[in-house]
Amino acid sequence: MADLPFHDRRDFDDAARGFIAKLTPAVIRTEDGRVIWDNDSYGFLQEECPETAHPSLWRQGQLCARQGLYEVTDGVYQVRGLDLSNMTIVEGDTGVVVVDPLLSTECAAAALRLYRSHRGDRPVTGVVYTTPHADHFGGVRGVTDGGVPILAPAGFLERVVAEQVYAGPATRRRAAYLYGPALDRSPTGQLGSGVGMTISTGTVSLIAPSVLVTRTGQEEVVDGVRMVFQLTEASAEMNFLFPDRRALCLAESATHNQHSILPLSGGPVRDARGWARYLTGTLGMFAGHADVAFASHHWPTWGGEDIARFLSQQRDLYAYLHDQTLRLMNKGLTGPEIAEAVRMPPGLERVWHAHGYSGSVSHNVKAIYQRYLGWFDGNPAHLWEHPPRESALRYVECLGGGAAVVAYAKGYVEEGDLRFAAQLLNHAVFADEGNKEARDLLAEVYTRLAYGAENGTWRNFYLMGALELAEGIVPAGPRAAWPHLAVALGVEQIFDSIAIRIHGPKAWNECLAIDWHLTDLGECYRTTLSNGAFTQQLDPPDGTVDLTLRLTRAQLIGLLAGRGVEGVEREGDIGVLRRLVAVLDGPLPDFAVVTP
Repeated sequence: MADLPFHDRRDFDDAARGFIAKLTPAVIRTEDGRVIWDNDSYGFLQEECPETAHPSLWRQGQLCARQGLYEVTDGVYQVRGLDLSNMTIVEGDTGVVVVDPLLSTECAAAALRLYRSHRGDRPVTGVVYTTPHADHFGGVRGVTDGGVPILAPAGFLERVVAEQVYAGPATRRRAAYLYGPALDRSPTGQLGSGVGMTISTGTVSLIAPSVLVTRTGQEEVVDGVRMVFQLTEASAEMNFLFPDRRALCLAESATHNQHSILPLSGGPVRDARGWARYLTGTLGMFAGHADVAFASHHWPTWGGEDIARFLSQQRDLYAYLHDQTLRLMNKGLTGPEIAEAVRMPPGLERVWHAHGYSGSVSHNVKAIYQRYLGWFDGNPAHLWEHPPRESALRYVECLGGGAAVVAYAKGYVEEGDLRFAAQLLNHAVFADEGNKEARDLLAEVYTRLAYGAENGTWRNFYLMGALELAEGIVPAGPRAAWPHLAVALGVEQIFDSIAIRIHGPKAWNECLAIDWHLTDLGECYRTTLSNGAFTQQLDPPDGTVDLTLRLTRAQLIGLLAGRGVEGVEREGDIGVLRRLVAVLDGPLPDFAVVTP
């Protein structure tokens, strides 16, 4: 750490460049007064770094905590620090094009008001989603009710549904650990998440895109704003150039941070090899045509040479991680072994934006391994292990009981081996979650690991683990994706979201078929429940079904949301719907993480 260039203040200069005004106070509430964003709570970051934080992460927190309206270049503005991501506003002929309208509608509306208070009450004439992550689209209804072009990369909606609907309850629970919104904002608590500060906890919305970008080089004009796109297909993401402004939007392909190949909250493993190659493409397509490069996180980079250097280093970062993982994988090392062996080259280690504030060398290497070889490391002993609680019971028995495990752990804590102490104590807690001594010591170990973490998401995971060991499960906030996202889903995706809620064993002996005629779409779907599997077929052949419904797509959503069948034409046994509902299984939003 002594070799890190803390004397280099260029990032601070760039983060302050173009500043126009702050939101004062930087507190955003819902209509009923609930606080869903409080950037003022990070004021403590202006002090010197304490012993309870890694100096490099503290520095990143100081940069990310800056908030307000900034001018990027002529006609291009960003609002930063009012949510996890940035909202970019590009002035057109008659209004503005909004790029990535944050996570919550309340935050997006506040960001737009801040812009308008200094640039005039310009209407929103277009929206661009750069990626399918919720912090890049969720606030869209805070800036528009629709009726304007909404651009997104091909595959966008499918990825949104996979992450926010199909696996949404699980990823949202883990996101509470990733971003730590329930943690105190203090030198001993949450001080950022690497890509930003934390997630807002307001209303998540979605309007389906009306224009898909399907190829690199595609050009679109919205309200006189010309954009030339580059697809980065591995993650349904896109970069684009505003050629008339010489401004390059990098989405989150290149930020001031080593990004996650696989977020700790979950999701598909990104292609690190493809990531590097797309950045090479970005260099070739755009670097010579931009005077400023900005992203949906962090602060911009100005100047052609600096942009090229930044992109080259980001490219080398992901290429190096990929290639070294494969090299060692093919020597027989497993993911955890490779993660211990890989060290970044000195030329990248000395560059702040290559540091792992949200991603990390350790968990990125394991993700790359997973992409190629999956969860199994080839050792037969790991092929059919007991689940965590059953394993814990046996380990604790072998070690002489819970008290003995705690005694061993204390020795490792005294030796400074916090990593193994955490492993031991985790077994003690999973074997007996009522073992208060084990819980308290594990919480202490997690806290100490947090204080030494350069990675913001690791710090948050450790601190959330300590918090829930001490106080129990922290209830999830009121943010729920389904009601607000359902209106943008296709019919196939709506039925898929029902299929994953079928309680298989309860439905083993059910056999039913329903035809759904969507009168406003001119489509017919047949859903069948048999052998515990709920399947669908578009334009089914003639055949006998238990129930036929004629309804609009909006009525379908209302019906599945429990609002009744009023106005829906039906033939057959309406009791079939009750039988279907009876075998649905709801998610558990507050499942245990650090206890069995």
